[in-house]
Amino acid sequence: MFDPSHINPRTHPKLTRRKIDELIIQGEGARLEFKRYFSSPEKIAKELIAFANTKGGIILFGVDDDGSVYGLHSEKSELEEIEHTSDFLCEPPIPVEWQVVQWSNGKDIIAVMVSESDTKPHTLVEYEKSGKRANTTPVGYVRVGDKSMPASREVMKVMQSMQRDSPPLRIAIGFNEKELFEYLEEHGRVTVDEFADLVNISRRRASKIIVDLVRAGTLLLHTVETKQFFTLTE
Repeated sequence: MFDPSHINPRTHPKLTRRKIDELIIQGEGARLEFKRYFSSPEKIAKELIAFANTKGGIILFGVDDDGSVYGLHSEKSELEEIEHTSDFLCEPPIPVEWQVVQWSNGKDIIAVMVSESDTKPHTLVEYEKSGKRANTTPVGYVRVGDKSMPASREVMKVMQSMQRDSPPLRIAIGFNEKELFEYLEEHGRVTVDEFADLVNISRRRASKIIVDLVRAGTLLLHTVETKQFFTLTE
């Protein structure tokens, strides 16, 4: 079975109809999304951002959610929309690779491939009706299972801290950290709110401690649907 995780857009892979068929059989997942057509720039931008912020992935345009193939009549207009979206609705812009795969009855499927980004986190750029860029708090997205979900503050901070120009990490293991480790040894997992309550500190401070421990490789971040928790590394 063809595995979308084996595709590296930077190597310009050749997708055949047989490989597309195998992807469709697998169904949507952490690295695969179906779109019957280009629905709206904002929705497509969220998918691009989620893939770039996570492990990369493929969007198949011309395929419905249930795997039914409808194809596209005019791939040119779709590609123009995709390129505009990746350049102007994603901050920073997300480079994408695409291939047009001939299907049947004069229709095509477009495979848009996104690599995991070296410049994450990427966020959604929103515009007012006048066309002016909206002055809103940037929102990032990540891929969780077969869904693109808003990234939590902790996820955004972890991605930001992994940037090359981030300040060096300095960690002091004090009372709060020791209490956290003991709690995890007993309970196995913890949320930011649980940690804040445990040692009676603000959520903001608890978040910073946990993010630093994730950066240090001491804790692992887990996201299940809309819930997030942390565990000790093994």
